[in-house]
Amino acid sequence: MGKINIVVEPPGPRAQKIIERDKKVLMQSYVRWLPLVIRYGEGSVVEDVDGNRYIDLNAGIAVLSTGHRNPIVIEAIKKQLDRFLHYSLTDFYYEEAVALAEKLIDIMPGDKVFFTNSGAESIEGAIKIARGYYKGKRPYIVSFIGSFHGRTMGAMSLTASKTIHRKYFSPLMPGVIHVPYPYCFRCVFNLKYPDCALACLDFIDKWIFRKVVSPDEVAAIFIEPIQGEGGYVPAPREFMRELRELTYEHGILLVADEVQCGMGRTGKWLAVQNYKINPDIITLAKGIASGLPLGAIVGREDVMSLEPGAHANTFGGNPISIAASLATIDLLENSLLENAAIQGEYLLGKLSRLMERYDYIGDVRGLGLMIGMELVRSKKNKEPAKDILNKVIEGAFKRGVLVIGAGESTIRFSPPLNITREEIDEALNILEEVIEEAIKISF
Repeated sequence: MGKINIVVEPPGPRAQKIIERDKKVLMQSYVRWLPLVIRYGEGSVVEDVDGNRYIDLNAGIAVLSTGHRNPIVIEAIKKQLDRFLHYSLTDFYYEEAVALAEKLIDIMPGDKVFFTNSGAESIEGAIKIARGYYKGKRPYIVSFIGSFHGRTMGAMSLTASKTIHRKYFSPLMPGVIHVPYPYCFRCVFNLKYPDCALACLDFIDKWIFRKVVSPDEVAAIFIEPIQGEGGYVPAPREFMRELRELTYEHGILLVADEVQCGMGRTGKWLAVQNYKINPDIITLAKGIASGLPLGAIVGREDVMSLEPGAHANTFGGNPISIAASLATIDLLENSLLENAAIQGEYLLGKLSRLMERYDYIGDVRGLGLMIGMELVRSKKNKEPAKDILNKVIEGAFKRGVLVIGAGESTIRFSPPLNITREEIDEALNILEEVIEEAIKISF
């Protein structure tokens, strides 16, 4: 028996009433892809307030790494609730924070940890750590076009995914230089990988560092190894390795934004581990605590060297979130890293076969359970098919599959890391029907 069950066309009457209440009292600065009003979640299935059940290929924007309400995570949270809820690391100590820091250092490169509450806060902290490491002598930071690092002022200054993220908010943080990302399906230089000779990397070395800013004034290069909001775009392996060498050459810190692509999503703890490189600083959040607010910055001991009082927060490393994180890591270690790799390869294969059948699927790419399927008007012109994207997302929702977009016209697949093959098959059968119908309507 399938997991999907639509009992009333969504959004149903209860959902509509709640959405109307939402409009009256919440600032409508959010982008709501779907009129979904969730009531309950378990594993890879969510139920809305009208009783409809959906297979979730979104996982709360890659947050619910162990699925909805994982019983092991819930039990860890309950145990911590019986001890204490909060006692800030800014002024005091508790063992739970030490235990998680020790675990993070054990499973990924780095020697010291700083806990935050979100991905954007992790990026803000990493900016301060990078500039502080050079005592203000290197004021510049390089980021990539298409990147998304958050919406707070420093993180937003690095972000270059959509103009709406930055519109009206200038002046932003000074000293940020944006360069082309290796988005090979849409190469800014109109070249083809691997014959391009990594022109986007060459651009940094031969144009930015010779014409715009001297590399000895650059504190850090921030990069998402797989761009998230920019379209689920993995950087080529050669690019990441050569970028690491470039930063070594000029004494520049490499900061890997692993907020979305880290914590097992690619089948490894970090996306950069697929490239066999070690960044100087790693930023984490989203899937680190299976849905509870937590982020972290992990870095080399000499880099994580801000003076006492230079950086702190009140809620970072909340003990309830830490308990959830420790349970999450245990689950990832025991089975979910492997499942992400196995099911990710299966999902990528099925989507790639769909691409062969439809001229309107221009590209399928990704690692593990972080996969993008880019929709186009045709493979020849590669024009983004935004109308088809919206129809597919809406049509899938009506039939019980939750997906959202990324970039201009990419469907993102970021399900819980414990999703089963049967759930993938059930969801993709519906998704293929929806794509066929969306194409017929659009042409």
